[in-house]
Amino acid sequence: MRVPSDGEIRGLHEKHAPSAEAFELVFTHCEVVARIAGQFSDSPLVRAGALLHDIGVYRLYGPDGRLDSADYIRHGVLGEELLREEGLPEVLCRFCSHHTGVGLTCADVREQGLPLPEADYLAETDEEAIVMYADKFHSKTTPPVFVSAAGYTVKVARFGEDKALAFKAMRERFGDPELDGLAEKYGFAII
Repeated sequence: MRVPSDGEIRGLHEKHAPSAEAFELVFTHCEVVARIAGQFSDSPLVRAGALLHDIGVYRLYGPDGRLDSADYIRHGVLGEELLREEGLPEVLCRFCSHHTGVGLTCADVREQGLPLPEADYLAETDEEAIVMYADKFHSKTTPPVFVSAAGYTVKVARFGEDKALAFKAMRERFGDPELDGLAEKYGFAII
């Protein structure tokens, strides 16, 4: 399988971004996640997955230029759909739908009444796990911020002890990323 270049991936973002502001927010986030993921793997597949994982966010922008935050949970399946329409291989499409939180199960979808097809959205490969984990350390809030491991631990605990334990296991598996240099480079705070 040929992995698309950074330039090709940037081109996909430019093609689908509804505005320069949306592109800046989403593509910068994807670049940051790729840098964090690069601390755990030098795989071209991991880099491409990180650069593509949030491309579905563009489909949540309305004609008024506002992001539909209420349906944000759908950005993963929307990204998978978008990449499939672009003819990308399934292994790349899955990075979109299999990175949310520390994974969503079919039971999560059903019990929480999430607006998603009932399925498991879990990281099944090492590459997917790295992208999922790296994504936890940066948020597209206004303004964007880096999220410390301690900060994400508090956040994920709200979704249940099983989710907190899943994040703890990821930390033990991969270790904590170095965020200080990235925070300085991008000018985002660490919370």
